[in-house]
Amino acid sequence: MPNSSSISEFLLLALADTRQLQLLHFWLLLGIYLAALLGNGLISTAVACDHRLHTPMYFFLLNLALLDLGCISTTLPKAMANALRDTRAISHAGCAAQVFFFLFLLSAEYSLLTIMAYDRYVAICKPLHYRTLISFRACATMAAAAWGAGVLNSLLHTATVFSLPLCQGNAVDQFFCEIPHILKLSCSDTYFREVGFTVLSAFAFFGCFVFILFSYVQIFRAVLRMPSEQGRHKAFSTCLPHLAVVSLFLSTAFFAYLKPPSISSPSLNLVVSFLYSAMPPAVNPFVYSMRNQELKGALWKLMTKCIWKAMNSSYLCM
Repeated sequence: MPNSSSISEFLLLALADTRQLQLLHFWLLLGIYLAALLGNGLISTAVACDHRLHTPMYFFLLNLALLDLGCISTTLPKAMANALRDTRAISHAGCAAQVFFFLFLLSAEYSLLTIMAYDRYVAICKPLHYRTLISFRACATMAAAAWGAGVLNSLLHTATVFSLPLCQGNAVDQFFCEIPHILKLSCSDTYFREVGFTVLSAFAFFGCFVFILFSYVQIFRAVLRMPSEQGRHKAFSTCLPHLAVVSLFLSTAFFAYLKPPSISSPSLNLVVSFLYSAMPPAVNPFVYSMRNQELKGALWKLMTKCIWKAMNSSYLCM
């Protein structure tokens, strides 16, 4: 019985059957990837360069943008390269690395979204204690905990999955390496060891979901009791983008992993996995900047500064 180390490469799911459609998918993925790079790159640069955005909320937003950049860079470049070269292959080491980094970044992002819900809860429900509870040291500690939890969770799952013997071939029914599809290739009783880790992760995932839900129930109760309409508007403008990002993250992930087997198909699985792995990193920057006047002002200042420097450089070269 061969084990996973005897497999030199895996075969990913092809995005299309014809060469024309493969090239079309390449350009589509390239556009989404560039949009994610531009959006998250601008937010990261604006938060880092504008001293007015050096607050806990934007510190967490900077971390979220970095996680989004890493998450989409783990899956899309390989899919684009395979579509361009008309191949499905990914090396064993490349597949293991893709599983590790995707799960690490996804777990860290969900932990960070939970922390951001706590930040908004303290800011709106306990404003007098905000500077004490959400100090710079506390922010750094919580962000480090989110990244560390992602590393630990991913390390446990990746080490377990790639130690399983695989005897069902090497074709992964997904456009990137993902644990549920690799487990389908296993034929070992140790498969249940990974199931145990998955159950523990599911409990942690559900605990974070309950915490986010509880936080927003308290937030909306506090906002509705505010006497000032301007105060309610400001509170909603800071909470609604985060709530939209959490809803997009949870709805796509829940549907991807909990959809009924009766409606499962390779094409539907491909669309759903694309929605939860590629779309959130591309959409999140626009969601956060849409209603945030401070962030839009910092982005406008950054872009005008870059344009001004480019115009001066071109003028000097003439």
